[in-house]
Formats: sequence, C-alpha cells, structure tokens
Amino acid sequence: MPPIISIVGKSGSGKTTLIEKIIPELKRRGYKIGTVKHAYHGFDIDQKGKDSSRHKEAGADMVIIASPGKIAMVKDDDCESLECLEKYFHDMDIIIVEGYKKENKPKIEIFRSSTHKRPLCKKDNNLIAFVTDSNIDLKVPKFGLEEIHSLVDFIEKKYL
Repeated sequence: MPPIISIVGKSGSGKTTLIEKIIPELKRRGYKIGTVKHAYHGFDIDQKGKDSSRHKEAGADMVIIASPGKIAMVKDDDCESLECLEKYFHDMDIIIVEGYKKENKPKIEIFRSSTHKRPLCKKDNNLIAFVTDSNIDLKVPKFGLEEIHSLVDFIEKKYL
C-alpha cells in the first residue's frame, strides 16, 4: 500500500490550504496522489431526487456515478479507520489525509500562532514535521507556511 501522511491541525489552521499547495508540487514531480478528507460529522454527495440518490434509497449498497473522465462512489461501509480505506488507493503513490489526528500514522501539523495558543501534536510520537509561523520547537523538522518545496522535498525523501 502507498504511504499515508495525515495533515492535522486545529480548526482554522489551514489544513486544506496546505494540502492544496502540496498536491500540485507532488504532481509536478510525477506522483499519483490520493486524498481523504475526514468528515467526522458525516456527508452526502447525492442530491435528493437525483437518480444515484434514488438508487441508494432503493437499497443499493454501492452506487458509482460515472461520466467521461470522472467517477464517484457511494458505498455503505462502517469504515472508521484509515486501514479500511487503503483498499481504494492501491494505484496511488501516496495518500494525503486531512484529519484522522488520532490514527497511528505519520502526521504533519500546521499551526498558526495568530489562530491558536498551543500545537495539537505536542506529545504525539507520530509527528514527523511541523509547519508554522511560530518559533515553537517540537523537535521535528520545521517548515514555514510557504516553504512548500522544502516540505515536499522532505516528504519525497522520507516516503517516496
């Protein structure tokens, strides 16, 4: 299975923005990237009344919505850990996850001093890097908020 790296941080820290910057740099280097967004409050991609939603409502356990160049899958699954999601990413080089801060996977924390007082992963042994505008030292490699090239160099060297 491809390596999994979790991008973690408190709400409003910039996790999605960081991922949006990491992906194009990895793509430029030729890697296939899968991502997972941990939606702990649930989600629904089907619009009520659309055919795919009607298929699910009728009892389908899995629905794939396909169009030229794109597919989406809605599948009933009690998946709460990253391990059960890995089967969907077998053809990727790396999986970047937003969230899953409690999983036992390598983590990169983003921390903005203007938004929060303390980092989230201060005592997490899975923390591999810290992206911040602060002078806090968590004893892992530290990158500035705009040091994307250096951060991807680190990811590439360690995991790819």
